[in-house]
Amino acid sequence: MHVRIYELGEGVPEVAVIGAIHGDEPCGKDAVERLVEADIAVERPVKLIIANEQAIKAEQRYVDNDLNRAFPGSPESDSHENRLAHDLLREVRGKTVLSLHSTQSSAEPFALVEEVDAVSRAVCPHLPIKKLVETKRFSDGRLIEQAHTIEVECGLQQSDSARKNAYWITRAFLSATGVLSAPIEGDVEPPLSLRQRDEGEVIVFQMLNQIPKKPANSYEVFVDNFQQVNTGDLFARADEDRYTADQSFFPILLSAHGYEDVFGYAADRVGTLR
Repeated sequence: MHVRIYELGEGVPEVAVIGAIHGDEPCGKDAVERLVEADIAVERPVKLIIANEQAIKAEQRYVDNDLNRAFPGSPESDSHENRLAHDLLREVRGKTVLSLHSTQSSAEPFALVEEVDAVSRAVCPHLPIKKLVETKRFSDGRLIEQAHTIEVECGLQQSDSARKNAYWITRAFLSATGVLSAPIEGDVEPPLSLRQRDEGEVIVFQMLNQIPKKPANSYEVFVDNFQQVNTGDLFARADEDRYTADQSFFPILLSAHGYEDVFGYAADRVGTLR
């Protein structure tokens, strides 16, 4: 098995935290290691996982194929990530899971779930986020399709703020799920930006469509994620091709280089959680 696992507390864990589904997103790995090194006292058992160590060592997103498109996986596959997906799913199935990621699209942390259910309603309002995205039709091969998982994009890839955010988001998740009930000795206050987000409502968006992009030498995005794009607005380009909105939408995970064949996703705003 190529999954590094730490179990804290007595009994069978019903809560898990996963870092480093992608090897080029170290914030989750750092958060897990920081918690392990803190030797925290837990109120209920928890499983802390660093997922794709081979990709971390290679400093690549993946070795053979995207792990977060490989679930449920297969132990007989020739692909490292397909085998890893099978092992990882076996470790977290039936648990409430936080999966830590980072992105090229947004410095502000936000969460993704397959759909808003009892788990996300109970947990997400207690996380230092302001936005929650339902993926629904775009969950194929992702962990959120297979387990009760809340994915959180903790900030920009490789950034120090994403590392800090991942730790404090994990702390909030562990408190919301009853794993932690007291501050960890030696901790300082979380960043002011996260404390400001830890109040008020969570806005819920739902993915509607992928936004494809043509092969090109250069790409550019002209709009901000989660800010409404109106019909006729210019929002991106690929070389000399300009992309304008044929109807209004909210961009999600929109970036010039985050994905090979899409800019990101178009979404609608569908409600709030408190």
